[in-house]
Amino acid sequence: MNSENNKLARKKRISQNIAFGIFTVVSYAIVALLFVILAFIVIKGISVISWEFITAMPSDGMTEGGIFPAIVGTLCLVFASMVFAFPVGVLAAIYMNEYVKDGWVKKIIKQMTNNLAGVPSIVFGLFGMSLFVNKLGFGDSILAGGLTLGLLVLPVVIRTTEESLKAVDATFRQASLGLGATKWQTTSKVVLPIAFPNIITGLILSIGRVSGETAPILFTVAAYFLPKLPSSVFDQAMALPYHLYVIATSGTNIEKSRAMAYGTALILILIVLISNLLANALRKYYGKKVKMN
Repeated sequence: MNSENNKLARKKRISQNIAFGIFTVVSYAIVALLFVILAFIVIKGISVISWEFITAMPSDGMTEGGIFPAIVGTLCLVFASMVFAFPVGVLAAIYMNEYVKDGWVKKIIKQMTNNLAGVPSIVFGLFGMSLFVNKLGFGDSILAGGLTLGLLVLPVVIRTTEESLKAVDATFRQASLGLGATKWQTTSKVVLPIAFPNIITGLILSIGRVSGETAPILFTVAAYFLPKLPSSVFDQAMALPYHLYVIATSGTNIEKSRAMAYGTALILILIVLISNLLANALRKYYGKKVKMN
């Protein structure tokens, strides 16, 4: 009997070690793949990176000069989309998690949100062109592009916020309500501050996706060659993803601008990295405040 138990225990340990081994190999393979991609972009693009490349206007059919308008345009689009998507998504998640009772209405809203998350980005671009550019008369502009990108990442913000709110222990709500606080006071003063560090995760994911999208801005804001900075939200703008696509596939001299394409990709990666680091710092800051309280 003991020998059989020992054999079963040994088989379980072997199975467990094999499973952990596979997970470990896959994890390291993913990390290695990431470093390979980053190394490839850095090696190919580092030669063109200079202060002039970052701050100058494009010239000579985008085969010379820099990418400053594209950098500014990308930052404007990220800011505009987050100004729309983050508050709307957080408020929608609060409503769904804190106010709507479990039932068919909540199920339908959740299902529609999940379906919206699976819609291809080019469909959002066509919708944004139809609604914001044509119907509302915004034209090809930062406002139209920002709103379109905001709709694109809205499901991400809603889902991450909802999961963050669910993770808050129900005893906090019960204690607040027991002390005489209203539902809104409990949500805004107790639940939301505790969940906010995790809500920032949705912001991080959204910034990463918005920064690299090409299809939505193709129909709503992106300009092929615009060597000047936008002066208002109703202006067109260059953007790094579209700029990269143009000079890599249909520029005036693709071979001559090949190095600039890799340099543009490297700058785009750096912008996403810096944005994520700032968002992570913000999450840690609010996380420390929650622990102190």
